[in-house]
Amino acid sequence: MMNQELTDPRILVLVSGSGSNLQALIEATRERDYPGQIVAVGSNRPDVLALERAKRAGIETFTVDHQKFGSRDEFDTALKAEIERHSPDVVVLAGFMRILTPGFVNAFRGRMLNIHPSLLPKYTGLNTHQRALDAGDQRHGVSIHFVTEDLDGGPVIAQAEVAVAADDDAQSLAARVQQQEHVLYPIVLRWFCEGRVQLDDEHATFDGTPLTQPLVLPAEEA
Repeated sequence: MMNQELTDPRILVLVSGSGSNLQALIEATRERDYPGQIVAVGSNRPDVLALERAKRAGIETFTVDHQKFGSRDEFDTALKAEIERHSPDVVVLAGFMRILTPGFVNAFRGRMLNIHPSLLPKYTGLNTHQRALDAGDQRHGVSIHFVTEDLDGGPVIAQAEVAVAADDDAQSLAARVQQQEHVLYPIVLRWFCEGRVQLDDEHATFDGTPLTQPLVLPAEEA
């Protein structure tokens, strides 16, 4: 019988902070039938909680501190070399707070995923929850997308929605969105590891069919 660990797609996760999404991915990939394994977790910041989560799970960690490099290109070159040392099949950005250069993105094109706390294309960048509240949105949520040269602009694979409550503030809304993040990311990563989700030219595909709209999980009512 073939050892499953030798055939599972190799997942590398990049983090910058507390790593709550990383924790959700660790727990999901430890399930017996999950079709991928996390082989390493990297960060651009030393001593963040996410690295401790990985170490407690027995996963190899590394840090490429962006503050030690004179330019974005130099940092990305060093990060790319460290990632390639682990030979990942997919690179997962889980709260990785760095804008990546086109050369880096193209090196992992079609096998790099990102999570963003809004219903893209709404609210790229930061402060998404407050911006949704300021706009009077009734629905907010999270998106998983392929990473391309456009900031938060790659083809969206799937989204999960939450209803915006009348008494929500940015913190309460963020907390409910984060709950959906922890559900959605392991699902989409599973699809990728199973070969069901791919990047075809400029479009995400699911089971070979181009996605004209993101796959959407049912809305969580407030």
